[in-house]
Amino acid sequence: MRTTFSLLMISIFFFILLTLLGISKSDPDPLQDYCIADTTTPQKFFINGSPCINPALAVPSHFKTSVLSKPGDTRANPFGFNVTLTNIKNMPGVNTQGLTMGRVDIAADGVVPLHWHPRASEMVLLLEGFVLVGFVDSSNRLFTQQLRPGDSFVFPRGLTHFLYNLDSSRPAWVLSGLNSQNPGAELVALVSFETKPQILDVVLRKTFQISEQDVQRIRKNLGG
Repeated sequence: MRTTFSLLMISIFFFILLTLLGISKSDPDPLQDYCIADTTTPQKFFINGSPCINPALAVPSHFKTSVLSKPGDTRANPFGFNVTLTNIKNMPGVNTQGLTMGRVDIAADGVVPLHWHPRASEMVLLLEGFVLVGFVDSSNRLFTQQLRPGDSFVFPRGLTHFLYNLDSSRPAWVLSGLNSQNPGAELVALVSFETKPQILDVVLRKTFQISEQDVQRIRKNLGG
C-alpha cells in the first residue's frame, strides 16, 4: 500500500514539474503594452527590472536603436571578440519585453570562449564569415556545427557554449537573440581565474588538474 502511494506521489510530482517547466518563461509577462525605462531618475529602491516613465510620454525613438550597426573592438580582450547588446540605456522601450539582441564581432582566428547565460536561451544568425559553434549538455555531450552566412544555431538556456572564427584572415560577425532582458553571461575562464576575491589556488589546481605555475600563468594571461 505504501509503495503504491509513494509511486502515486512521485507521479504527481513529476506531472506538476513538467507542467511548470512547460509554462515557464525566462522573464515575466508585462502587465501593459510597454514600460519605457526611466534611466534618468535615481532609483531609491530596487525592483526586478527598471521603473517606467509615464506612458503618455512614450515616443517612437524609445523603441529604436542603431547600436548594432557598428562593429565592436575585438582587441579589447585576449580572446578576440566583442559583444554589443541592446539594453534599456540605448533602447528604453525594450524594458519588460523579455528579449535582448546582440552583435557579436569575432576577429580572425578569434573565439567567444566557453560561457553560459543563466537566464536565457540564445539563437545566433551568422551574417559574415565562417564560424564553428557548439554547446555541451549536462551529460558532457558536445553538439557542434560549422556555420556559413545565413545559417542559424540555438544554444539552450544555461548550457556552456562557444563560437570560433575558423577564418584566420578575415573577421566574422553574428547576430544574436536572447529571450531575456538581462540574460547574463559567465565566461568559464573568468569565473574560474578572475574572481574577486580569488578562488584558492589549491581549488583551481585540483579542479583543472594543473600546477601552481599553471594557475599563475593563466591568471597573468587573462590580465590578472
